[in-house]
Amino acid sequence: MNLLERIREWVRPALAALVSETAVIEELLGTIRTAGRPEHGDYQINAALPLAKRLGRPPRQIAEELLRHLPPAEAWETPEIAGPGFINLRYRNSFLAETLTAVAADERLGVAPVRPPRRYVIDYSSPNVAKPLHVGHLRSTILGDALTRLLRFLGHTVITDNHLGDWGTQFGILIYGYKHFVDPQAYAADPVRELARLYVHVRSLFRKKGDDDEDEDGGDDPIRQACRLETARLHAGDPENLALWRQFLPHCLEMIERIYRRLGILPFDYQLGESFYHPFLPAIVEEMLARGLAEESEGAVVIPNPAGRIPRTPEEWQRDDPPGILRKRDGAFTYLATDLATIRYRVEHFQPDAILYVVDARQALHFRTLFAQARRWGYNQVELHHISFGTILGEDRRPFASRTGGAPELEELIEQAVRLGRHKYEQSRQERLAQGHKLPDLSDAEIAAIAEAVGIGAIKYADLSQNRTSDYVFSYDKMLATDGNTATYMQYAYARCRSIFREGNVAEERFRTQPPPIQITHPSERALALQLLRFPEALQAAASEYLPHYLTNYLWELAKTFSGFFEHCPVLKAEPASLRDSRLLLVDLTARILRQTLELLGIRTVERM
Repeated sequence: MNLLERIREWVRPALAALVSETAVIEELLGTIRTAGRPEHGDYQINAALPLAKRLGRPPRQIAEELLRHLPPAEAWETPEIAGPGFINLRYRNSFLAETLTAVAADERLGVAPVRPPRRYVIDYSSPNVAKPLHVGHLRSTILGDALTRLLRFLGHTVITDNHLGDWGTQFGILIYGYKHFVDPQAYAADPVRELARLYVHVRSLFRKKGDDDEDEDGGDDPIRQACRLETARLHAGDPENLALWRQFLPHCLEMIERIYRRLGILPFDYQLGESFYHPFLPAIVEEMLARGLAEESEGAVVIPNPAGRIPRTPEEWQRDDPPGILRKRDGAFTYLATDLATIRYRVEHFQPDAILYVVDARQALHFRTLFAQARRWGYNQVELHHISFGTILGEDRRPFASRTGGAPELEELIEQAVRLGRHKYEQSRQERLAQGHKLPDLSDAEIAAIAEAVGIGAIKYADLSQNRTSDYVFSYDKMLATDGNTATYMQYAYARCRSIFREGNVAEERFRTQPPPIQITHPSERALALQLLRFPEALQAAASEYLPHYLTNYLWELAKTFSGFFEHCPVLKAEPASLRDSRLLLVDLTARILRQTLELLGIRTVERM
């Protein structure tokens, strides 16, 4: 039951009576939104103003005509026209109560599976396996995981593919570093850490300190050129370089999997790295040349833009779909060639409706280029989306930079968050004991589990609560705050709901199998009932725009609304018993929706805090 969609379907015939174009009707339906203030109603139809411009009539007159065309409905009170032509709608309390009682008996909490479902491939995380995961890998990993959980919950088929960087230029850097600078004892003790040191050390020797390993500049840089030569040897099947590559991989993959498990990332369906696609690349380049899609230029193989130009200036790059380089002068294939092979493989083997790439916004030009070349190649039926995101900033508001050694390793970041989570829990416990609260004795294992859930949840929620297109500053203090829009506050709200049932020695099962009637006797009850019923609406909004922060916004509104209900509406002491049961049902539904939404974000709840 999606309250907003129900209204849109109700209003559709009224709009169709005034305009005939389907596209215009859909655009006007998009103007129906949640009312900004409760006294204005629950939802607001804002179609009269744009319709007035279109039809050349006063907006209030248009609003009155819309009301005349609205079909009868028992779900709403009589609509009201406000201001120049806004139509305010308020659901009847009886409808909210009856609908919410039905939701309580539904395992999916009122969320119907989408029809028709779609088939997605989601590409996220995609670390370079040659070095430890650092904070820069965090956003792609947890954003992709949250989108996967959300789309699957809605009923879509989602295939996850971790496109590992196990074959690119960074391996040329590692191989060169290993051959010239390895510390054998350090490598034996901790291969991943020594490989990370070698990577940073070799890049520090480059004359041009850029961020792009594929950068063609600096051709007179002997270290950079030597690393490219090692990459070309690897791609050509050099036995020594292949042996080193095979030696590096297992240690790196285990390190990555360990971090994924601790973060609670869903297992990937596939982890096909760049090396998997390498055998396909020569044939793809030859096919592109044979079809006239690519041409040789100064020893490289390039795809010119549609006008046949190879741009030389930034202005020319923006003029048409950008060109691309498939094979460099030294014979090494580029990321573009690998990514084109990946698109072909995914389309042929997974047959998706859409492929989503959850990748840093700084890669926008690469994906613009990739999608343009894929379309020229003939892959026009599958949707290709770059789900871009901003940068995690340090306290100095500068991006973390792994290549300068400045990015904290993800494992260290998690450990610190868990330590602070435990400190925060113990501090809160002592304060509550001093205030006279009765608290249960918890084992060290239980406290450790709470600290793990709180610490990791704080990291993930702090990221997911941002609009993914924005940068944000990484701050433990803000992440672990017990008030405001944080995971800790949401986890505490859930635990508080659960404590009510423990305190009253009430079993929640009967509120789910035979839910009692909801009674709405106070404005806080109505506000909570309405917010609970907006759960499907929040999921649809987050999925349609691939924006998980819509879910955290919903959680924040739900938690605040529940706090108001908790303050004004006694639960266990409510009289008569029917009102007590009604309020207990609201508490149980709040807990279930809090838990389900946090689970969709990949965040654990705890029963006690």
